[in-house]
Amino acid sequence: MSNSSKTGHHIGFVATRFAGTDGVSLESAKWAKVLHDHQHSSHWYAGKLDTDPAASMLVPEAYFGDPANVWVNERAFGTLTRDREVTQKIHELSEHLKGTLYEFVDRFGIEILIVENALCIPMHIPLGVALTHFIAETGIPTIAHHHDFYWERTRFLVNCIGDYLSMSFPPALPSIQHVTINSHAQEQLALRKGDPSILVPNVLDFENPPPETDGYAADYRRSVNLEPDDIVFLQPTRVVPRKGIEHSIALVAELKNPKCKLVVSHEAGDEGQDYMLMLKEKAEQVGVELRFVHTAVGERRGTTVSGDKLYTLEDVYSQADFITYPSLYEGFGNALLEAFYYRKPVLVNRYSIFVTDIEPKKFRTVTMDGMLTREVVNHVRRVIDDRQYRDEMVEHNYQMGKAFFSYSVLRRQLRALMTNITGLENLSDFKYQ
Repeated sequence: MSNSSKTGHHIGFVATRFAGTDGVSLESAKWAKVLHDHQHSSHWYAGKLDTDPAASMLVPEAYFGDPANVWVNERAFGTLTRDREVTQKIHELSEHLKGTLYEFVDRFGIEILIVENALCIPMHIPLGVALTHFIAETGIPTIAHHHDFYWERTRFLVNCIGDYLSMSFPPALPSIQHVTINSHAQEQLALRKGDPSILVPNVLDFENPPPETDGYAADYRRSVNLEPDDIVFLQPTRVVPRKGIEHSIALVAELKNPKCKLVVSHEAGDEGQDYMLMLKEKAEQVGVELRFVHTAVGERRGTTVSGDKLYTLEDVYSQADFITYPSLYEGFGNALLEAFYYRKPVLVNRYSIFVTDIEPKKFRTVTMDGMLTREVVNHVRRVIDDRQYRDEMVEHNYQMGKAFFSYSVLRRQLRALMTNITGLENLSDFKYQ
């Protein structure tokens, strides 16, 4: 295997999924764009893909929702002992997936792997094991981009796979460069595993502001039964308990303005429907108009199967008046950066990473500390009513985002990462060539 370009390398992105608007997929696309600007070519391996088929390898068994993997996960967590059949299934699946990784690297001439979240959170144990063995066997230079660790999620704490967690989530191998997205994760990885990492925050393209709202985006309100003069509170997150959406409902209720409507842009995801049903009941009890609009939001503009218009997340932001982000926990906070980028005022619950990595940068937000106090509600009311105050707030945040979380920051970090990882005697230590 040889590199076709003197300057660029063939990069292989690996994850369980590169599709939709989840944080991992979005950040991976940003990395690929910046790498492309530096003449590196990106290729994609996952169990669910919406990337270019000519540069991708779809392996359905690598998706966390694949039935065989779901079977493993149901028996791996919530118990302290492991059935023999579970061990056998993990080994069987990991061997199969390792073979597909060899095929992927061979097919596209991959020289460097970028593993997105598959070596830190055990959504797919066999894939993590397969990656660990593949990297150990080949010595391929690897950037392990860690968005979430298993010790950050209570549902993974009781398990019978401690041996696999120690080995593969993440592995300690000489050809792996670890990357974390916040300072707490960086500290915990060093403390728990003894592994150093480079901190690369999530970013947005603040050098290029979003385009002006057009007629297509303006039609979004009508399509989800909103009036032109409604005050739209947008919750731009998945519907999972850690997003604290009940606080958003309580905020709109406290404002006591029938024109205030709450819109949730994403679906429930992998944690069931119970939380969504609870939110619907709560909104009904307190008289808040709540809309779940994920069926109208896609990767690109178009139409649904039934012929309704599909809008991008950018379209949805353009029609929002205020962003609610009362998360209890976040790995970083993509939606918060999006609020800054689209120049929208935002309510933030002071989750730990906001406190350590974002708040010290002096962004101007409405902040709550676990409770929706009268002071918080009054601050939101002022932001809505005082246009000059609101405009100054969002413009300041845009400029701060440009300074600290722009593509230029990512370019500098990726340049350093690539210099580090390609310093292995010009990749000669990677023996699968």
